[in-house]
Amino acid sequence: MTIREAFRTATERLESHRVPNARLTSEVLIAQCLSVDREYLYTHDDRVLCSEESQKLEDALCDRISGVPLQYIVGRQEFYGRHFRVTPAVLIPRPETEHIIESVLEVRGTSGQPTRPLQIMDVGTGSGCIAVTLALEIAGSDVFAGDISEEALRVARGNALTCGAAVGFVCMDVLDAVSGPFDFIVSNPPYVRPADLSRLHREVRDHEPHLALFSPGDDLEIYRRLVAEAREKLTSGGYLIMEIGIGMEAQVLGLFEAGWEALPTKADLQGIPRTVIGRKMES
Repeated sequence: MTIREAFRTATERLESHRVPNARLTSEVLIAQCLSVDREYLYTHDDRVLCSEESQKLEDALCDRISGVPLQYIVGRQEFYGRHFRVTPAVLIPRPETEHIIESVLEVRGTSGQPTRPLQIMDVGTGSGCIAVTLALEIAGSDVFAGDISEEALRVARGNALTCGAAVGFVCMDVLDAVSGPFDFIVSNPPYVRPADLSRLHREVRDHEPHLALFSPGDDLEIYRRLVAEAREKLTSGGYLIMEIGIGMEAQVLGLFEAGWEALPTKADLQGIPRTVIGRKMES
């Protein structure tokens, strides 16, 4: 079977199973199985796949048709212009989470910098995409990242090493293993309610880590803990920046009571409020 034939057959199979973006998915999977870039497929479309390559492609197609996210099959996802390794131990980085990075950079640019290096803490780091990106985008900063999952931390450490980012990692529950003080605490916490499990796409429901998806109690529990603990571990005038789910803005902003200033929420490209920012009032 040639690359041209493999591409046609793979696309037809994916389309018949209503897999989104069937042509692009076929390109990505074939390129992955051959360890080549996608452009190679069109300049060498008469190349014949060996039996091992054909089996790899068959396995990859079966995984994708069964609902395994493409990012887990190829083992990577782009975030803020960089590629991060992902496994089923971590959430797949999403475009809306990039607004956390943009919010930190914007606030940093308008609030003035301390003469010392910025101290930044990423809570629930997962793949490490937020922490690694901030360490690279804000040169000289001291960035730390925590997660309750040791498996996730192994992935994050690998991504930091691959990207050349100096990040300190710690296994912890929210902020229970660090003292600070930090200039920024950032987080994309688990906020999906367990009752909403059936509403999720099967790729998310059946394959992404539930520990990183679902709030252990009601959907505000992690936010309550983050606000309470961040108040004790932020510098005076420091910032807590968190991603929120659809329809959660008013409830989360309501947690910023005495001692906090709530800044305008940042919306994603669809206009959905996604990133809330709280500033600890200066004492």
